[in-house]
Amino acid sequence: MTVTVCRLNRQEAEAHLDGLAETLALAVQGGAGVGFILPFTAMDARAWWAAQLPDVANGARILFGAIEHGRLVGTVSLLPASPQNQPHRADIGKMLVHPDARRKGVGEALLAAAEVEARRIGRSVLVLDTVTGSAAERLYRRIGWQVVGSIPNYALNPSGGYDSTTVMWKAL
Repeated sequence: MTVTVCRLNRQEAEAHLDGLAETLALAVQGGAGVGFILPFTAMDARAWWAAQLPDVANGARILFGAIEHGRLVGTVSLLPASPQNQPHRADIGKMLVHPDARRKGVGEALLAAAEVEARRIGRSVLVLDTVTGSAAERLYRRIGWQVVGSIPNYALNPSGGYDSTTVMWKAL
């Protein structure tokens, strides 16, 4: 598999809007706890991503895409913390891999790119939350993320039931 991971500026994100939308919609439809409830369509996902474009443009959301043969197959966002007392921290958000590209190292490559950028902009601590027991949690643990703890019934999953959430961190 030949996948290139790169930071996407606003124009590049707009050019890949359909791929971002498809990847997000398929993740939600597959049960991923990433903030949305079913029914959730590619059109809903496209609207959500379009609303994120100003933050991509101003750096509040540093967006990475995994591109294979010109097609976006994964994404992750680095969200630098904004409080004055946390200039060393950033969050990881919307780590998504298209079902066709899963279990091929795309997620790990996306996270590695986000870590490189976090270091470049002076961040030394990353944080995220993920559904407890998910494939994503297993990936994060495998690449060195530490568990803070788990919060029962933290969020609704796409079907409307409750999911526990594991909070994790990684020192860079």
